[in-house]
Amino acid sequence: MLQLPGGPIEDNVPEDSSIVVQTASGLVLLSGCGHAGIINTVQFAQQAVQNAPVHAAIGGFHLFAASDETLAWTAGKLKDARLAYLLGAHCTGIEAVFRIRQALGLARKAAVVGAVGASFTLGQGIDPRALAQ
Repeated sequence: MLQLPGGPIEDNVPEDSSIVVQTASGLVLLSGCGHAGIINTVQFAQQAVQNAPVHAAIGGFHLFAASDETLAWTAGKLKDARLAYLLGAHCTGIEAVFRIRQALGLARKAAVVGAVGASFTLGQGIDPRALAQ
């Protein structure tokens, strides 16, 4: 089941996948397009890998067309997961990254829109390159 703000619906996105890396700082999540939902992926990773904070979420999270309600709900769940870094690219959307950054109280360098050349290094954080600074 896919948990949405309005309640559960059938999860029927079989091709969706993410990589989760267990680190001393917490989980690092790498997503391609996040059709299953970043919160579903986070919750699955915390159950299957380790119940730990999400240190970083990197990639596409398919939030570009999300409603205000969905973005607020998603940000609240990411706050509960103690997300420290967000590099939202591809289908995440500029507005979604901004809203999540604002809701979590993250610094500008800790939650940015991914661009060509942007990177995340464990222990150093996000290097957004000049475009996103």
